[in-house]
Amino acid sequence: MYSYKEIGLVNTKDMFAKAMAGKYAIPAYNFNNMEQMQAIIQACVETKSPVILQVSKGARAYADKFILRNMARGAVEYAHELGCDIPIVLHLDHGPSFEVAKDCIDNGFSSVMIDGSHLPYEENVALTKQVCDYAHQFGVTVEGELGVLAGVEDDVVAAESHYTKPEEVKDFVEKTGVDSLAISIGTSHGRCKFKPEQCTRNADGVLVPPPLAFDVLEQIEKMIPGFPIVLHGSSSVPMEYVRIIEQFGGKIPDSVGIPEEQLRKAAQSAVCKINIDSDGRLAMTAAIRKFFAENPDKFDPREYLGPARDELKKMYMHKNINVLGSAGHALD
Repeated sequence: MYSYKEIGLVNTKDMFAKAMAGKYAIPAYNFNNMEQMQAIIQACVETKSPVILQVSKGARAYADKFILRNMARGAVEYAHELGCDIPIVLHLDHGPSFEVAKDCIDNGFSSVMIDGSHLPYEENVALTKQVCDYAHQFGVTVEGELGVLAGVEDDVVAAESHYTKPEEVKDFVEKTGVDSLAISIGTSHGRCKFKPEQCTRNADGVLVPPPLAFDVLEQIEKMIPGFPIVLHGSSSVPMEYVRIIEQFGGKIPDSVGIPEEQLRKAAQSAVCKINIDSDGRLAMTAAIRKFFAENPDKFDPREYLGPARDELKKMYMHKNINVLGSAGHALD
């Protein structure tokens, strides 16, 4: 057993309570490698924001669980070196089973998500409770999920979204003992969060998505007042990155995300954690494609990963300051 406390991490309990009281959301940024981690920590230290470092099942397979654990330790020490001991959570994103969640808890994660949303309701309850019962022995917080998000993210695939049923949330929270709840109100995974036929197009031909179902969110808030809510699939898919990628040889048609003004609105409600993954992938890919197009003779990874890291940092700072409202709250 390797406790997250030995690494210098925190769980989400106090972090979420402060976010709800302050009407902002905690950024939950996915990472797979050193440059992503550095960009996240640099951005959050400079903006004085708490942060959740998210790791998917795919990231664990790519980077190795022991390397990720020590990267989290490095993130804590790096933040200190940069001058601000921001609160940092290491979180399992979309845990597929009790075994994977347990392995993360045993190896230094301070928070885990168990995703039983694809299961029948009672099976989701049983699985989530099993994880909570184990995690809470060690002070690890647990995120559950009700409702299904469409799209693709690593091994998480769903053809259609199904909104969370407000009438189920109180029973689910009480039976499982879960610490936060991911809901479905129209967000989705990946860079194509909506089909073109679900959207309109503006004068420039850019897809404009339908609004999130804030009426469903409001019903959920009434059923479980003061309970931490999480939004997955909340990348805004910036068109500036899409255009750069396509300008330099990429083909990612019909990309569309969640408008930032809707995420700002959500962050002022009971939504206290907003997951952002695709935006980071797009920012990094855009910077690397542009670099190679302009510097075809270069082959040193530091020369192209450096600009990618800088672009990531800029994007994360923007999210903290202008979208989530978490900037300035690290030391609350």
